[in-house]
Amino acid sequence: MRRAIGVFLIWAGGMGLVATLLVGVGLAMHYWQQPLVHESTTLTVESGQAMPTIARSIHEVQPAIPARAIDWTARFRGQARSIQAGEYEIRPDERLASLLDRMVAGDVIEYRFTVPEGVTAQAFLDRLAEAPRIRRTIEELTPKAVIEALELPVDHLEGWLYPDTYQYPAGTSDRALVQRAFTQMRETLDAAWSARADDLPLESPYEALILASVIEKETGLLGERGEVAGVFVNRLRRGMRLQTDPTVIYGMGEDYDGRLYTRHLREDTPYNTYTRAGLPPTPIALPSAASLKAATRPAETDALYFVADGTGGHAFSRTLKEHNRAVARWRAHQREQGDRP
Repeated sequence: MRRAIGVFLIWAGGMGLVATLLVGVGLAMHYWQQPLVHESTTLTVESGQAMPTIARSIHEVQPAIPARAIDWTARFRGQARSIQAGEYEIRPDERLASLLDRMVAGDVIEYRFTVPEGVTAQAFLDRLAEAPRIRRTIEELTPKAVIEALELPVDHLEGWLYPDTYQYPAGTSDRALVQRAFTQMRETLDAAWSARADDLPLESPYEALILASVIEKETGLLGERGEVAGVFVNRLRRGMRLQTDPTVIYGMGEDYDGRLYTRHLREDTPYNTYTRAGLPPTPIALPSAASLKAATRPAETDALYFVADGTGGHAFSRTLKEHNRAVARWRAHQREQGDRP
């Protein structure tokens, strides 16, 4: 009799355990199928946070799921110690398992800022200063301050920051993004220089960077950059002055008000390629990869001159006579445009 009672108690205990497990599994399934939010919500996981704290944060977003159940779920799935710090978007109707998977993968919210080709290094830094969710570590974002803060191996920052769209998670430092832009430009320049054409009238990668910046400012048409580079290379080989307006404008600095007159071409500055031979002393803008390629592998051309043609491109000429005719056409176009209402 006692043996039968013992067997019964064991059986009853086992059934109770099974029932408890079934209830637990049922609750777990209920919680796992519960949508966390119906509208996009942001959740931040700080560096070093333990799973119970993360679970409480998720519970605050969806009070219907107990923090203990969230903690237990992460531990049951082997994810409690693998969640990465960062800022996460909880997507509409997303379930707990999906969120935990993304938190382990580090699928954090990424912000971005865009720097177009052809702007100055200071313009890059100005855009960086306005970019959201960046950790500020450099007191004043100026070229000089950046060179000193990052101990960059350059004397002049112009040209050395790669123009691009930069994506980054919240909390990324300003110096990390500047370093990324500097490294990308140096790698792009080194690659272009390694693949350069023979007999270029350039003595170093830095001179290629300078020339690329001038090409960048002279044309926005991808198909023209090689030919523009060819003209500049031809002039350098012959000892002719480059005579390019963007260098004059850069040398004018804040005195440039959007208009360039003949008298400005005669006012000597280190950047005036009408009064001085050779390349300007530094780049004048941030060049694209396409301009770096053009500077190091220019198109083969006999042209020595070019001028705007009124359609967004340029007319290229071999002789001064041809060039003067192209200039006359351009000036006639300007007058025509000026006469229109």
